[in-house]
Amino acid sequence: MNADYDVIVVGCGPAGALAARAAARAGCKVAAFDKRKELGSPVRCGEGMGSHWIKEFGVKLSPNAVSANINGSVLVSPDWKNKVTIRTPETKGVVIDRKVFDKDLAIDAGRAGADIFIHSEVFDVIKEGGKVSGVKAYIDGKPQEFRAPVTIAADGGESTIARLAGINTTATLYDSDFGVEYEMVNVDCEDLIEIYFSVADAPRGYVWIFPKGKDVANVGVGIGGLHAPNARFYLDKWIRAHPERLGKAKPVAIKGGIITVGAPMTDSAVGEGIIVAGTAAHQVDPIHGGGISLAMEAGKIAGEVAAKNAMAGTCDRRHLLEYGAIYKKLREPKLLKRLLLRKVLEKLNDDDMNAIFAHLNGKDIEHLLNGRFPSVAAKMMKIMVSRPGLVKTLAALA
Repeated sequence: MNADYDVIVVGCGPAGALAARAAARAGCKVAAFDKRKELGSPVRCGEGMGSHWIKEFGVKLSPNAVSANINGSVLVSPDWKNKVTIRTPETKGVVIDRKVFDKDLAIDAGRAGADIFIHSEVFDVIKEGGKVSGVKAYIDGKPQEFRAPVTIAADGGESTIARLAGINTTATLYDSDFGVEYEMVNVDCEDLIEIYFSVADAPRGYVWIFPKGKDVANVGVGIGGLHAPNARFYLDKWIRAHPERLGKAKPVAIKGGIITVGAPMTDSAVGEGIIVAGTAAHQVDPIHGGGISLAMEAGKIAGEVAAKNAMAGTCDRRHLLEYGAIYKKLREPKLLKRLLLRKVLEKLNDDDMNAIFAHLNGKDIEHLLNGRFPSVAAKMMKIMVSRPGLVKTLAALA
């Protein structure tokens, strides 16, 4: 076992696997560690992602990694009187099986040359002169040390490695959501993702149905971190209230976890000899809480920057900040616009949402989600004329 590497990656989920693959392809000796016995488990998301991401990252998926192909989404108003269907290239995607998908990503990293250590828990970082120079990990229950000039922390929302390195990744309850879902059978499914909005049913969140086959789907809810009692309470309540949709549905699995939905970390995600990537760095969509694709993107950037500097011998924070600079240019502006939209939406009640659904079509909602707020200004004005109380709230999008 070689304990000396160019790049160490902690966490082998979507961010970690792409980081390990990128660094290995650049010619580095890479070690990736994951504490789980089975990659992709436990599942903490709805498992949906856009097809264009898979193509962009050049990911080779096995047939069982894709549970269903998605050709759009349908958004439903709180009173169920208005449904907006969106079918665009951006809404074309897949619902994956994370247990297969994550393993496929690790296989790609392994094929690139990375050493993958499964069921190997990293419990501390090695610091020399204030700089992270490696990690301590349990391998087959025995503590061992592994050294590298740069470490990538991609160990999820609870990232202990970043904090051990002195980087604060704590998210406030306000900027966190809690999600829970059942995988259910006897659910009539189309090739659409269903999103149901209602403050009463999902405060600062939504209910979703993601098809995983002809009659199998992930049915879940996400709620704001400050709301009580808990996400499962709201999900069970919603299912009971809609027997016409889910009266025959039976749960076969339960999944869930915490989701950070605040501003992404950029420069603050970089330290001396360390980069934080993916969910660990809050690189999650503030609107829908999706993080698989964003984690893969951040991981790839982190792996490329780490490899470049490891090979040049420049793994100090000043040089590793290239990661933050790339992310700020490529992704941060879009996420901050979506964060603004999230903060506006969370101030609306169900009557407000019903009024908005009555005036907006799929194209309008697409513009909103992409931060093109002026494109829907005229329709927003009509809504504000009919509901003067929304003037101050919606004016934030101007």
